[in-house]
Amino acid sequence: MRRPIAVIVWACVALFLVNLFAMMAAVITSSFATRWFATWLPAGFTPSWYAAAWSEFGLAQIITVTLEIALACVAISVALGVPAAYVLARRRFPGRRFVVLLFLLPLLVPPITYGIPLATVLYKVHLAGHLPGVILANLVPSIPFVILVMTPFIEQIDPRIEAAARMCGAGTFRMFARILLPLLVPGILAASVMVLVRTVGMFELTFFTAGPDSQTLVVALYYSVFAAGIRATQEIDAMAVLYMLMTLVLLIVALRFVNPTQLVGGRVAEENPAA
Repeated sequence: MRRPIAVIVWACVALFLVNLFAMMAAVITSSFATRWFATWLPAGFTPSWYAAAWSEFGLAQIITVTLEIALACVAISVALGVPAAYVLARRRFPGRRFVVLLFLLPLLVPPITYGIPLATVLYKVHLAGHLPGVILANLVPSIPFVILVMTPFIEQIDPRIEAAARMCGAGTFRMFARILLPLLVPGILAASVMVLVRTVGMFELTFFTAGPDSQTLVVALYYSVFAAGIRATQEIDAMAVLYMLMTLVLLIVALRFVNPTQLVGGRVAEENPAA
């Protein structure tokens, strides 16, 4: 019974991967094609579409704005999320599970469900349409994400290390700077890079709050497809390839610093102390 199920599962996985790589190959091939109509391969290849897309869509400014928003979200999320994760990892208080659930809601609920009312509020206070509004909107899922990533890392640190440091006369700031921070550097790097990836790829919240000068690459890609006027398909595909490469590089860097099993290891240990 298990073998047919395993065959079906692996067949579905293989079909998904083939479909995914086929779409990526089609977009990449089209971005280099001179002309491609009703044939298996284009009539010729040229890299000129990348230069055309770079100049026509102003990708230098768009990528700069994307990195500004992403880095600001990383800095603020880490500054607020790490202390919150430490409290959740070290303190046991009434309603702790409810607080954790509140933090996780922005990750569990589709962004569009709270993105529209959030954008409405930001427009009323004249923040939407500018960089601060886009950053604030992206912080809503980013800070809980840092908490989710950092809590298992903090739970894996033996509390007796902190107790020993306090017994030796270390204050709270010195204990954090000299003891905890070096141990948390891998987790902080992992959370930072993964928040960077999420922010670069976040479409809904950025789309609702971005203005002409505060668009990220994914929003600019959407406008290039659906805006008025006629644009060469190859230019749009070239822009899509640049977006894929940017996201892929960030994702590879993120996986370099974090093992996905670490995100659940702390939860398993917490729910099964005897293990």
